[in-house]
Amino acid sequence: MIVCIAEKPSVAKDIARIIGATAQRDGFFEGNGYQVTWTFGHLCELKNPEDYTPNWKSWTLGALPMVPERFGIRLKNDKGIERQFAVIERLFQAADMIVNCGDAGQEGELIQRWVLQKSRASCPVQRLWISSMTDEAIREGFANLRPHEAYNSLYEAGLCRAIGDWLLGMNATRLYTLKYAPARTKGEPVLSIGRVQTPTLALIVKRQEEIENFVPQPYWVLTTLYRETTFTAVMQTEEEEAEAAQQGQSNATGAMRRGFLTEAEAERNPSEACGALGNDEKLPRHARGQKRQSERGRRGDLCQL
Repeated sequence: MIVCIAEKPSVAKDIARIIGATAQRDGFFEGNGYQVTWTFGHLCELKNPEDYTPNWKSWTLGALPMVPERFGIRLKNDKGIERQFAVIERLFQAADMIVNCGDAGQEGELIQRWVLQKSRASCPVQRLWISSMTDEAIREGFANLRPHEAYNSLYEAGLCRAIGDWLLGMNATRLYTLKYAPARTKGEPVLSIGRVQTPTLALIVKRQEEIENFVPQPYWVLTTLYRETTFTAVMQTEEEEAEAAQQGQSNATGAMRRGFLTEAEAERNPSEACGALGNDEKLPRHARGQKRQSERGRRGDLCQL
């Protein structure tokens, strides 16, 4: 029997339909010499600190940094996951061959490799590598299954990323919580630190602070009516022009000033405005500076997104 394992039930259903495994069982599809089962994303995860040594169960600065000699994986503590893994483990133990149908990417490879390791699968493994779920792509993928070992480097890259996230998240979260929330009572949230979440949160907070501290400033723009068309000048300083030239940008796409900072500057720079408009003719006499107000950035509390 050939056992195929997909990353989610919907993908398993499509694969089962194409290869003829149309009989639905508890946790898998079966038919035509195939059994098609699935995971729910990550069934397994890296062990928690206390799984390595009891000394890491207590949050103390003296225990940091926590760096296990060898990282291990465990099944997530969820009854639905435990039930589905039991089905997968039983199918793998009786399989003649396994087809890894995980998503074609680093994370997809990591998810399925951990399941294969946790279930102690010992039969040969092939890799279905497709980037589309059309019927034609699935058929072509099964006609050209690839060696499992060809994706060892992809798995190792995903494993390194997971270990790096663990080292940063577990150690930095405990460090910041102990140093900056020492009076935290049991049940209160910790100061969570993560490779992705912390920089993203910093960007949101910085943007929100810019919005809250914004001070509107008046400025003047030069406008003219030429052949029944209104033109508005956009100017560059010499430094901005030089920077745009280095970056290969034209006046239309470079870093532009919205207008003049003072009305007097607008009145004595009509020729500059003509150049910005791309108009070789003299600026009409009724060109004039118009006072405008700079606007606040995007409104709203971005922290609630």
